[in-house]
Amino acid sequence: MKNKSLVSITDYNRDEILRILELAAYFEANPVQTLLQGKVVATLFFEPSTRTRLSFETAINRLGGRVIGFSDANSTSASKGETLKDTIRIVSSYADLVVMRHPLEGSAKFASEQSRVPVINAGDGANQHPSQTLLDLYSIQKTQKTLDNLTISMVGDLKYGRTVHSLLMAMGHFNPTFNFIAPDELKMPNEYKRFCTKNKIKFTEKSDLNSVIDQSDILYMTRVQRERFQDPIEYEKVKNAYILRLSMLSNARPNLRVLHPLPRVNEINIDVDDSPMAYYFEQAENGVYTRMAIIASALGVI
Repeated sequence: MKNKSLVSITDYNRDEILRILELAAYFEANPVQTLLQGKVVATLFFEPSTRTRLSFETAINRLGGRVIGFSDANSTSASKGETLKDTIRIVSSYADLVVMRHPLEGSAKFASEQSRVPVINAGDGANQHPSQTLLDLYSIQKTQKTLDNLTISMVGDLKYGRTVHSLLMAMGHFNPTFNFIAPDELKMPNEYKRFCTKNKIKFTEKSDLNSVIDQSDILYMTRVQRERFQDPIEYEKVKNAYILRLSMLSNARPNLRVLHPLPRVNEINIDVDDSPMAYYFEQAENGVYTRMAIIASALGVI
């Protein structure tokens, strides 16, 4: 996979996904490396980020590389009107790899076409977030000891949630069953339901969170994303559509784990945090090891 961009989770086949998870486990056991000695990675975040940006930068540092880039597009020439094309062509001449988050869908693919070096998509609008998906898969594999034949309930913002879109497509390799739990305004887009139908993936659509907890292996909670709404009134109508509380897990399967790409707002009550079923903080930590694997693989250093 050397010199291979990661724009969409579909850029990796099943074997490549499993290879990344194998590497992530290796890096978790051996987190201090010198594989990127002499390498420079540019992190270009045109949209706010905490976990994704910091875990990528931690991964680069753990691998012995150097980081350049920005976390606020307003401090760059983009604020002067510089095009994404020009930014990418210039920055890719400075670095061995580009990690980019951008609010526009399709921006990562465009960047990969302009770049001299591989590009890793750290989120492009409501489209894809493949590195998050790979750390989600690593978290699922660690907690369930398998990726095959699991029931995954996705809850909340399924319309704009790029993390659930990528996860759905990646899990298509492993015969999942999905429950989609969302208000009418935020239902899973038809293109992803068509993907399930085409690939013979079983799914249901429901509005009641309680009705799926006891049949789930993974409960994947998501935040209703205020930044995706043009009308604040519409956001207010759905922002608290689902709130997971500890009492709701009383009849859950013992192996159930609650995941969340974070940040959370109100959708998981803090009383869930101390439950053995809560795994979202460990999930975020897994992002470092998974992103070490993605970077090392893209640059062909392992």
